[in-house]
Amino acid sequence: MALPLMPKATAVWLVENTTLTFEQIAEFCGMHALEVQAIADGEVAVGITGLDPVAKGQVTAAEIQRCEKDSGARLRLKVIDDSLPQSRNKGTRYTPVSKRHDRPDGIAWILKNHPEISDAQICKLLGTTKPTILAIRDRSHWNAANIKPRNPVTLGLCTEADLEKAIILSPPARRVDPPAFDTGRTEEAPSFEAGHDD
Repeated sequence: MALPLMPKATAVWLVENTTLTFEQIAEFCGMHALEVQAIADGEVAVGITGLDPVAKGQVTAAEIQRCEKDSGARLRLKVIDDSLPQSRNKGTRYTPVSKRHDRPDGIAWILKNHPEISDAQICKLLGTTKPTILAIRDRSHWNAANIKPRNPVTLGLCTEADLEKAIILSPPARRVDPPAFDTGRTEEAPSFEAGHDD
């Protein structure tokens, strides 16, 4: 059975503001009748402020009045048809203040390792602006000397799934192969001179 939010605070309010029986309140709040009686006697929930279930939309005033008239009736929670959660408006991503100084490093890493990702995608991914991206790209950022490309996933600026999605959704014309791993050694190809048999 579904219970109201904050059942003990709801029980406190119902004890103080209604003439419902302890059994009715106990069943509605998922408590024992003796616990509700202890609330009424001031032995339990002394510091808890009552929570009005009518104001919170958990039960109607008409439902409370119906149950006050009939001690055998049981309170029913108001059915709210919220089967689908409300989607949050997708705006720019919020970056906590403690991580904002890492954002230029994350932008530099994306510009270096994934040039196929558009500026608009970077803005959405890291919660930055196009002028900031441009300043980092042309090294005119106020802190350009201290910017070191670091993976934004390890910095906690975005998730691996979001980064992969941005790479997949990047325009096909901008996609390039990632830079080859440079070992720092150069190997010369063997040369074969004509006329020598080995």
